[in-house]
Amino acid sequence: MKKPHPCGENRWKVIRMGMDIRIKCLGCDHSVMIPRREFVKKLKRVLEKAES
Repeated sequence: MKKPHPCGENRWKVIRMGMDIRIKCLGCDHSVMIPRREFVKKLKRVLEKAES
């Protein structure tokens, strides 16, 4: 994401994709659900891709 989480970590794991996207902070394990449009706007880059 463009801005780091308040805990200081800037790495997130996508838990659920759909109209809303649920992401989890890898620093403090806090889970956040945001609309897809907002997620696409705030996304900076993908660091690791999940194996499919």
